[in-house]
Amino acid sequence: MRLIALYRPPPDPAAFDKAYLETHLPVIGNVPGLQRTTLSKFTRTIQGDGFYMMAEMFFPDESSLKQAMRSPEMAAAGDNLASFARDLVTLMFAEDPMEAR
Repeated sequence: MRLIALYRPPPDPAAFDKAYLETHLPVIGNVPGLQRTTLSKFTRTIQGDGFYMMAEMFFPDESSLKQAMRSPEMAAAGDNLASFARDLVTLMFAEDPMEAR
């Protein structure tokens, strides 16, 4: 199970990257149940709305993800994210349809 964060282009990409990499990633790393996080920075949009970056946070299952969402560590991560990306982010739960079978 994954928590996916999609980020719209920030007004100052260098400042966003610095805040994300130096402050947000260490805070999100403390969330219970988080197995790993991957980042993808988009280089080109072929069709549809353009996004700047995607973060995928992997959890063992939906129950673990829901527990993590209620944790003080996730609250701290949310507060940190709001300090520099409040209006830029869309958060979604996702599952691999092949694993759901």
